[in-house]
Amino acid sequence: MARRGDREVKKTVLVALADGFEEIEAVTPIDVLRRAGLDVIVAGVGKKEISGAHGITIRADVMLEDYRDLPDAVVLPGGMPGADNLKKSKALGALLSKMDQNKKLIGAICAAPARVLAGAGILDGKKATCYPGYENDLGAKTTFVTDRVVKDGRVITSRGPGTALEFALELVCELTDSRTAGRLAQALIARS
Repeated sequence: MARRGDREVKKTVLVALADGFEEIEAVTPIDVLRRAGLDVIVAGVGKKEISGAHGITIRADVMLEDYRDLPDAVVLPGGMPGADNLKKSKALGALLSKMDQNKKLIGAICAAPARVLAGAGILDGKKATCYPGYENDLGAKTTFVTDRVVKDGRVITSRGPGTALEFALELVCELTDSRTAGRLAQALIARS
């Protein structure tokens, strides 16, 4: 947490959801980031009621198009057609560009690294991973690796639903510290 005057200010993480998102990849980071004491804002693309790929609906805190701040991090769950719906969002494209220019943390999992970040140029010159079968969508400017979670600079990518907890803990480590992430991993009985 940063300090402003006499008070501590929580770091803010925006999780962008579009219809067809993968529920595990959304709920797991939201939960873990909140357990770490971060201010998590769920932003829906085009509306506040967002339906996941498996019929679970989440009520967003705000519509992405109405969000005006610059968060400390943006997290993009995958899932299909969720990742493609994120890619179509002009508001998300503009936010990702601002995040990249300001060297803020960007996290994406499953199809989102390939379908959203690669097309926005966020992964140019970086190592990244994605859901099996989307490797070619990363393009020639990205080095694909098969690790479960990949951090390269201010970008964290991950493979899919089964890696969501590891992905979330890596985000916590980056946004807080390794001690906080370690305590959470232990409390959640996660692999370390």
